[in-house]
Amino acid sequence: MKITTAITKGVLVVKLSGEFDMHGAECFRETVDEYLNNMGIKDVVVDLEEVVFIDSSGIGVILGRYKKIMHLKGTICLVGVQDSVKKILELSGVLKILKIYSSEFEAVSCL
Repeated sequence: MKITTAITKGVLVVKLSGEFDMHGAECFRETVDEYLNNMGIKDVVVDLEEVVFIDSSGIGVILGRYKKIMHLKGTICLVGVQDSVKKILELSGVLKILKIYSSEFEAVSCL
């Protein structure tokens, strides 16, 4: 999995591509935690547009960041979720607590 980051209007945007599995989950956690712990970031947009598969490790690390961000009184949301990944997120219950936006611009504007 490939991870790229950018900060837009004080919001961390994390773009992922490939398979979001146990190998990518640890890298995602380390990347996001670095911004949360050391750079004062509280709001995160996770762009899943190029993610073709997500497993329980990916779901778990997203939920872990959700808990951490809620503790910081921030917000985390998703954008660009493909139908196959969306189905997995729906079945896991993630979409009951995380909002999906249609674009990065919309997500950043709403945070």
